[in-house]
Amino acid sequence: MRSLAEFIMKGRRQAIVAVVLTGAVPPVYFISPVIVGLVILRKGLNEALLLMVAAMLSMALWAVYPSMAMDQQVNLMPYMLLFSVSGMALVLRATQSWQLTVLLTVLVGLGFEIYLRLQPAAVETLLTQLDELMMQNGVANTVGRDQLVALIAMIQTVMALLLLIWSRWLQAILYNPGGFRQEFHSLRIENRAALLLVLLLLLSGLGIVVPETWYGYFSIPFMVAGVGLVHGTVALKHMSPLWLFAFYIVFPVINQLLVLLALADSWYDFRKHMRNAS
Repeated sequence: MRSLAEFIMKGRRQAIVAVVLTGAVPPVYFISPVIVGLVILRKGLNEALLLMVAAMLSMALWAVYPSMAMDQQVNLMPYMLLFSVSGMALVLRATQSWQLTVLLTVLVGLGFEIYLRLQPAAVETLLTQLDELMMQNGVANTVGRDQLVALIAMIQTVMALLLLIWSRWLQAILYNPGGFRQEFHSLRIENRAALLLVLLLLLSGLGIVVPETWYGYFSIPFMVAGVGLVHGTVALKHMSPLWLFAFYIVFPVINQLLVLLALADSWYDFRKHMRNAS
């Protein structure tokens, strides 16, 4: 990946070539937002505008034109992913704050949900396919339309954040070795922002004002901060990397516990106490 990043940062022409080649191939189209994110983080929006246009045109070869030719709904999800990564990269470049960037995922998730709700036919098709799959396995489908929309939106939001992390990691490799590691290990949600998220989680859990299906969007910042806390703890305690391997194996089971841990860290700041103790 270092070689690809070096090629991209050689100049605008090289970056356009890379973004067109990756964006035009569906299995690897997600690399295109990573490239745009890297350029935004390093050089800013003005340098990346032409790159974004090139990415959109290359994605249109498989995301837009075939659908228009067959008179079907256009698949704009790849563009949503591109805009989400670009927007978060702009915020990260302007503020140098991972906390603010991670909090922005709440709005990103809502943006994906709004788009999906404007595509009822596509959601209905997915729901029908899910029903058929569950019936084939002899299991009753308990997933409704709202739950499916929220699940897809949450997956896309997490993917956008992971692509941004990839962009930042590449930037650090080229220009600030070890910088991303330090940033991620320090990621923490401050108590005022945490209090707002807790309020939204409570309202969502009770179904008051905020829909229950939005619960996942408000959990993402805590989950990411929790992962940063685990990585930071392993580094501060000089623990074996096998602990991180074990952590990711059990992550699907302990994700709610991770939210509580990140919430407690917002007030206690575990890493600060570890550094003081050492």
